Amino acid sequence: MRHTRFSRRSLLAGAAAVPVFGILTRRGQAAEFSYKLATGQDPTHPVNVRAQEALDRIREATGGRLEIKLFPANQLGSDTDLLAQVRNGSVEFFNLATSILATFVPAASLPNTGFAFKDYDAVWAAMDGGLGDYVRAEIAKTPILTVSKVWDNGFRQITSSTREIRTPEDLKGFKIRVPPAPMLTSLFKALDAGAAPINFNELYSALQTKVVEGQENPLAITATARLYEVQKSCSLTGHVWDGYWILGNKKAWQRLPEDLRRTVSSELDRSGTDQRADVAKLSLSLRESLAAKGISFVDVDRARFREALGRTSFYRDWKAKYGDAAWSHLEDVSGKLT
Repeated sequence: MRHTRFSRRSLLAGAAAVPVFGILTRRGQAAEFSYKLATGQDPTHPVNVRAQEALDRIREATGGRLEIKLFPANQLGSDTDLLAQVRNGSVEFFNLATSILATFVPAASLPNTGFAFKDYDAVWAAMDGGLGDYVRAEIAKTPILTVSKVWDNGFRQITSSTREIRTPEDLKGFKIRVPPAPMLTSLFKALDAGAAPINFNELYSALQTKVVEGQENPLAITATARLYEVQKSCSLTGHVWDGYWILGNKKAWQRLPEDLRRTVSSELDRSGTDQRADVAKLSLSLRESLAAKGISFVDVDRARFREALGRTSFYRDWKAKYGDAAWSHLEDVSGKLT
């Protein structure tokens, strides 16, 4: 199968750019297994572009025995709804941010600890190493499991429709939407911001109606969800790295023969590698394209924000919740967090 090249143009082209449903290789013959993969991202986001490529390859490699249909953009429900659906098996696969998965598996938010990673080298050393193994094992203790390597959501940046966020002090009283994720809520509360947990499918309207002044997400989300239409500035805080786990319902996964499970994981891993590269490139190129759409960028001193966070009880509180063993997996890469 010819490799599909990903570009910023295809990212922003619109929903028609992504074929959501494929055609069975064995025409006229029903698949032996018909599963669903739900995501919360816009169809043009790298998650969906690369996921569809993987699903096409899976269908081809299995001779049509396994068909997985992609449902992007929260078509089957909000992130929290979909987490419940993958737990009960009504949706077989679901792509979910680590920060939101933490509402069900607390250890999932270890990688989301504020200012833990300075760059992508540190991220992948952790997530493809001991920290990722630890989180994966914790997820596997539940009715769900991870079926591939972690994908990239990106480093989260703060946007605003009112004040520019240049220093930690600028966050005081700032009404900011956060996902329904304990780690992110506590981070912004520690810095005296007015953190409001809101599901992603309600984010645009919350910004448009000024329920909140700002939000924080990777630039690819800001672009594909068109948040630049309701925000004015973006502060490059990189305060949290967030990833995506492709989760499977454990019973649905075990129903698949071993050869099909190997194919699914192999092809999702391949697309995960491609998607990581997409997001890293977009994090650079989108600054230019978002600026052209009216977003002003603010370069901040990230060390100053980390120091401000360190003066609160944030790190001590989370270390106490996770325990020394779990925290040590994080500090193996992040260094001492105080």
